[in-house]
Amino acid sequence: MITKLKLDRLAELKSRQDVLRIQQQELIDGVLTPEIKSQIAEIDDEFNPSFDALRRGVADLEKRIKEEVIAKGETIKGETLQAVYSKGTRRWDLDKLDGYAVANEEINQFRIPGKPSASIRKVKL
Repeated sequence: MITKLKLDRLAELKSRQDVLRIQQQELIDGVLTPEIKSQIAEIDDEFNPSFDALRRGVADLEKRIKEEVIAKGETIKGETLQAVYSKGTRRWDLDKLDGYAVANEEINQFRIPGKPSASIRKVKL
């Protein structure tokens, strides 16, 4: 099967997943009475502030941990989580470097082509 047809098939399968989820949610919503829906909304309202506070706490703590790991320059392990240190990668202005290589061809011996990759995205209309 050619790649375009595979992509079209993948889009169809993802669409079918979405339709199934919608059908499932419609059935769930159909068995929930207005009273139960109201009670669920009240429960959500009760818990949302706690979840929001926890999300803020998690985000703040993650930020501080990452800052400390970067400052120490090493991975730190906890009982169940670890903060992995990754040193910064060297970056170059490739357009300028390619221009320099035109006049200085000997630099091309140090060029290492990158490994190609692919990602699947929606087509922009």
